Amino acid sequence: MTVSVIAQAKIQAQILVPLVKALQAELGEARADALVRKALGDLYRGFGEEFWKAKNETDLGKAVSSAFKTYARDDALAYDVIEQTQDSFAFDVKRCAYAEFYKALGEPELGFLLICTADFATAEGFGPDVRLTRTQTIMQGAPHCNFRYRRDLGESQ
Repeated sequence: MTVSVIAQAKIQAQILVPLVKALQAELGEARADALVRKALGDLYRGFGEEFWKAKNETDLGKAVSSAFKTYARDDALAYDVIEQTQDSFAFDVKRCAYAEFYKALGEPELGFLLICTADFATAEGFGPDVRLTRTQTIMQGAPHCNFRYRRDLGESQ
C-alpha cells in the first residue's frame, strides 16, 4: 500500500516546518522562502516531468485529471471540474485538507510555501506548452482554489 500525498505532507511537515522557520530566523523570511521555493521547485518540476513521461498522454485534460486524483486521494480535496478538454483542465477546489492541516498548525503561510507553490513547478514539468493559472487559494484565505491548466496552442502546433 502506498502512502497518500496528504499523509506524506503531514509527515514532511514535522521536519520542514521547523527547518523553514530556522532558515527564516537565520536568513530572513524573503531569502529563506526564495531558497525553499527554488529547492522544492526543482524537485516538483522533476516530478511533473516524470509523471508526464510515464503517462505518455497527449490529452492534457485527461493527464492533469489523473495527476490531480493522486493529490485528492484519502479525501484530501473536494473539487468541481469546470472544464476538461484535450487542451485544458479547469477546476475549483472547495475543501482542502492540506490547508486545514497547516491552519491547525497555525502555519498557513508555510503551507502555501511548501504545498501550494509546488503546483506551478509541477505544471512546468508537464512541458513548455502547459500553463497553470491560479489567482486564489484556500490556504491564503480564499473560499476556493481556482486551477486553470491550458495548453498554449501557439507553442504546441
